Amino acid sequence: MNRWKALIVLGTGQFLMVLDASVMNVSISQLVEDFDTEVTAIQGVITLYTLVMAAFMLTGGKLGDMFGRRRMFTVGLVIYGIGSGLTAIAPELWVLALGWSIIEGLGAALVLPALAALVAGAYHGRDRAVAYGVIGGLAGAGIAVGPLLGGWVTTYLTWRLVFAGEVVLVAAMLSLISWVPSGPAVTRRTRLDVGAVVLSAAGLALIVLAVLQSSSWGWLAPRNAPFTVLGFSPTLFVIALGGVLLALLVRLEHSREAAGKPVLIRIGLFGISGLRSGLVTLFNQNTILLGLFFVIPLYLQVVLGKDAFETGLKLLPVSVTMLIASMGGSVLLRVASPRTIVRIGFLVLLASIVWLLSTIEPQLDEASFAWAMAVMGLGMGMLASQLGNVVQSSVGEADRSEAGGLQYTAQNLGSSLGTALIGAILIGALAAAVSSAIADDPRISETVAQQAGVRIEAGLTFVPAGDVASALAETPVPPAEAAAIVEDYQDAQIAGLKVAVLAAGGIALVGLFCTGGLPARREPRTEAAPRPHGT
Repeated sequence: MNRWKALIVLGTGQFLMVLDASVMNVSISQLVEDFDTEVTAIQGVITLYTLVMAAFMLTGGKLGDMFGRRRMFTVGLVIYGIGSGLTAIAPELWVLALGWSIIEGLGAALVLPALAALVAGAYHGRDRAVAYGVIGGLAGAGIAVGPLLGGWVTTYLTWRLVFAGEVVLVAAMLSLISWVPSGPAVTRRTRLDVGAVVLSAAGLALIVLAVLQSSSWGWLAPRNAPFTVLGFSPTLFVIALGGVLLALLVRLEHSREAAGKPVLIRIGLFGISGLRSGLVTLFNQNTILLGLFFVIPLYLQVVLGKDAFETGLKLLPVSVTMLIASMGGSVLLRVASPRTIVRIGFLVLLASIVWLLSTIEPQLDEASFAWAMAVMGLGMGMLASQLGNVVQSSVGEADRSEAGGLQYTAQNLGSSLGTALIGAILIGALAAAVSSAIADDPRISETVAQQAGVRIEAGLTFVPAGDVASALAETPVPPAEAAAIVEDYQDAQIAGLKVAVLAAGGIALVGLFCTGGLPARREPRTEAAPRPHGT
């Protein structure tokens, strides 16, 4: 039992980091009311949190190498706890942004890379596979349990209690920090590659910002964009600018490696097939997971009218089966390689998506939906049980913090893209379906259909059908035609949701074909890139 003490602390840290964001997402409406602001302002706070983590994750990993992983894990927890306390008592929106988005985001950027490296350092062989299975399962459980816990606390108590509870949890983790092995001693402290820090932070932040804002700005045709570029939405241009900065980062790091100078990230690590394939698969996994966890709550809350707590209950089967499958990853390694397990996981995930498509109807089939969620959790759990172990086992001890930074950067980018991309697909499919339905509906006059088409072109949102009916009641549209439009909108909602879920299935299919570099042996061997002198 003693050997699992470290996992109690590290697993709690992983659960806490994921739980935090999912709780905030279901508390948006209450936050709008409490701070007397708009939804866009709260979404901006959430976006800023993601940006801070994406921008400083690689730097957080490097600081773990420079000052010690357990030390940075501890410092990150302290910073995170301070941010949580400030968030719990925030009197104004800017204080919420400071406490949650900036301070907690910086704390998470220190905690997560160190956490990944500390797990790898504390466990070996099958114990490491078990540990990463638990970590992956707890990450998925946090995503699924967050809406349940956040919905209940927000509905019946106050969202502030969640963040106050985080302070207590952080204090408990700090009191048990001695359970975590300290990792390799820091024998020589190098200087931080400041130029690389700036390039990586700016490049990653620009990409994440553009992806997150794509649903508002538009991908090509500008919608609510703050500016345009040659008449187009700035989304792709901002992404391209971020890519240019990352390309400059690669050139800078190559030149510094060649000169024997310390670097933020060794580009040679990307030559390791297991690491490269593991990062790509992690990116795909989180794109699918967060995309589906954006679409499914919309179905449950907007179409079916469930509240946040009821939505959390419906998502509970995912959490349970994902945790079980993740913790069973080491058992699966006795009969199959990580590559085989991950591929089977993608196939199970695809099967669950097909099943889910059959359950998205105006009336919920409770049993069928629950089973589809349970199967989805199994597929996700099989992926989660292997990928963290694959990434960390692909590198040597000296590179674990860098690999941890890359690991959580890939996950964060996937999470951002999943929500933005699947959300954009959903809105696009909704607009196309409702436009077609209204144009072909004989109950709706040509004049009203043209007016509706103009409104749809100006921008459409995924709202309850009752809101559409209320909006139409304030227009001169005849009641019979208004009722027909509402009915067409309801049908289009189901069609749009199915297209979005199908898109997630397409990403899973792509992910299946990106697994060729994963270890094909039951026990993945350590494969480390040669370290140039001076790094």
